[in-house]
Parts: sequence; structure tokens; C-alpha cells
Amino acid sequence: MFLTFLRFSDNRAAAPDFMAAHNDWISQGFAEGKFLCVGALQPAAGGAILSHGESRAALDARIAADPFVVHGIVTAETHEIDARRTIPALDFLKAPA
Repeated sequence: MFLTFLRFSDNRAAAPDFMAAHNDWISQGFAEGKFLCVGALQPAAGGAILSHGESRAALDARIAADPFVVHGIVTAETHEIDARRTIPALDFLKAPA
């Protein structure tokens, strides 16, 4: 499982120009079953994505294709999480022991 932080950069003012493309990119991640949760970092600092089901290399390529990343609106920082304890509904996230 991965957690990616998308933090606004100095080019944040360009976000409205690419918001529709960014939202389409997010929708694609959900449609392909790779994104579990997407939300805003508060207060208005960018966004975060919880993802699962693809390799780090594939995720890095996916993140690099985000229009916000392409146009320098955000910088991405991804962390891998080795889930060991979850609620039953999230057991699918557990790494093999």
C-alpha cells in the first residue's frame, strides 16, 4: 500500500487550468482499482492518495502522469506502508507475514 502526498508548489495558481484533467486522472485511478482514497491536505496544502494493487514503479509512472505533476502545480512524495494491523474490512491491505 502506498500513501502519496501532492503538495502545492509555487505554480499553484495554475491549478484551475488543469483541475478537470487532474480530476479525470483521479477518476481513472479509481476506475482501474488502484486508488482507495483521495482527499485534500488541510489547510489547503495539496492532496493525498492512498493506493494499492500495483508496483512502486507502476505507481511512480501513474503519479508522474498526473497533470498537476506534469505542470509543476504539485510535487509528489510517495511512502510505502507495510500494513500489519487493520480492521477486518481492510485486511486485504495487510502485507504477507
